[in-house]
Amino acid sequence: MELMLRAPIPAMLWKLAGPNVVAITMLTSVTFADAWYVGQLGTASLASLALVFPFQTLMQMMSAGAIGGGVTSSVARALGSNDDAKAASVVWHAIVIGVLMSFLFVVVLGVFSRPVFTLLGGEGVALEGAVAYARIAFGAAIAIWMLYILAAALRGMGDTVTPARAITTSSIVQVGLSGALTLGWGFFPSMGVIGPAVAMIVCQGGAALYMGYHLVTGKARVQLRPHPIKWAISMDILQVGGIGLFNSFFMAMTVVFVTGFIGRYGTEALAGYGLGARLELMLVPLSFGIGAALTAAVGANFGAEQYARARRIAWTGSAVTLVAAGAIGLTVAVAPGLWLNLFTEDTAAYSYGALYLGIAGPFYALFGAGQALYFASQGTGRVVLPVTASGVRFFVVVGLGATAVALGWQVSAVFWAVAAGLVLIGIGQALCLFTSGWRPDRSQ
Repeated sequence: MELMLRAPIPAMLWKLAGPNVVAITMLTSVTFADAWYVGQLGTASLASLALVFPFQTLMQMMSAGAIGGGVTSSVARALGSNDDAKAASVVWHAIVIGVLMSFLFVVVLGVFSRPVFTLLGGEGVALEGAVAYARIAFGAAIAIWMLYILAAALRGMGDTVTPARAITTSSIVQVGLSGALTLGWGFFPSMGVIGPAVAMIVCQGGAALYMGYHLVTGKARVQLRPHPIKWAISMDILQVGGIGLFNSFFMAMTVVFVTGFIGRYGTEALAGYGLGARLELMLVPLSFGIGAALTAAVGANFGAEQYARARRIAWTGSAVTLVAAGAIGLTVAVAPGLWLNLFTEDTAAYSYGALYLGIAGPFYALFGAGQALYFASQGTGRVVLPVTASGVRFFVVVGLGATAVALGWQVSAVFWAVAAGLVLIGIGQALCLFTSGWRPDRSQ
């Protein structure tokens, strides 16, 4: 805790965010590998992945970025004010909330995936593959939720090494197991498009068990044990995490709606956009690698009433993310083949993917920085305005995209709508730092 409250900001962020970035980089490599493996199965299988991916990302953002952010913020603020008993209660309440949320995904996307994907334009082989994948990935959603909830609790204690170790190790194993189960390496069965889903549940569930053991055995500052359920503790998590669910919804549903729009242009367009959107959504975990450290550090400093230091932490972290995301975006905009050639040899799918990256890529810097600032805002315990900024982006993108489809414009018009949204999210999150939620010291 002293590190977050007293250490020089660059050194503090390096120590906290470093393990996170390594872990998230490895987690991102899983997404990269899954797309490559499935790409070997053909364009229809890639389209299956494109249908599922926004919802899989939604679950990840809700568990890690929304509820997980609320857990990290609540634990950090409690420990920043030296209230260890409250922090312990927060961890138990987080487990309960995570279990309930995972059940929602089991019902909606594990059981009723077919009508959902059909509404997005899925049909034929692509639809069947998406449904089979979803039944496994969302049917065992509790494994994913526990992974991110427990990791969030540890980060709130200032321990980023333990979750990083668990996620990094499980990701390395998952890359190999996913390929083995998808393509049938050695003695492993060839499961096709469901291979990555099976590998994900096995490996990430194992990582969750490891972190649970770490907390139960008292190796962390706060021990995991049952506590009486209290509404006040739940609300302390949900005032950040519950409202943050809307942010996750807006983020993922933006891609879902755009996926639906693109589906009107054909399977090749859907596959090409899916590869481009996959890279865009991979920037969220990258931002989270730094942003999770920002949530904990800002939360601890708000708990200790060091508000000016909290703002400096937020700006520093967002600047780092701006540079990293910007470098990725500009690279793929200029040379889309560096990304697309890894996954497909279909000329039509490639052309759609290249068109998307050329339009949206230059704005990835603002998108990444905006996401980092959103995670920083979670540490303040006040996220209504940051979530509102995400909502504005969602409605602008969906409105412009729907107009483009209704008027029969070319697919590039939908891509430009997405690019406008990337600009809005960056500017909107930055403006939030000038509001009263970030400046309680000036209202005293």
